[in-house]
Amino acid sequence: MRSFDHPRRVLLREGVRFIAVGLAQLVLDWLVFVALTALGVPVAPGNVAGRVSGALLGFWLNGRVTFARDGAPRLGWWRFAKFLLVWVPLTMVSTMAVAWMAVSLGLAHAWLAKPLVEGVLAVAAFFLWRHVVYR
Repeated sequence: MRSFDHPRRVLLREGVRFIAVGLAQLVLDWLVFVALTALGVPVAPGNVAGRVSGALLGFWLNGRVTFARDGAPRLGWWRFAKFLLVWVPLTMVSTMAVAWMAVSLGLAHAWLAKPLVEGVLAVAAFFLWRHVVYR
């Protein structure tokens, strides 16, 4: 963090970048999920595959762009291990919600609901990534 950066300014900058990265992740995650389930892959593995693809993109972009400090990326195996500790429970919640939606209302509704589920989880994820993974 630069010495003249106010904490609110840093939080706002990180928040804006997190949203941009999150949208890229969401598009990739959703496209993989829809493609796989349309091809007959069950909802739970399709959701996990989508989240894996989005997570790999997001971990790299967030470490290089969103939470980088003075141009230095914040990546590495230790951060990736912490990332997984946060990502796995979020993925479990996402998968249960999307699978429930598919069973209750049908696959098409699960396709529509997935971005909403991921959006709600992204709020918690931002603070967890910021304070646990990329600090």
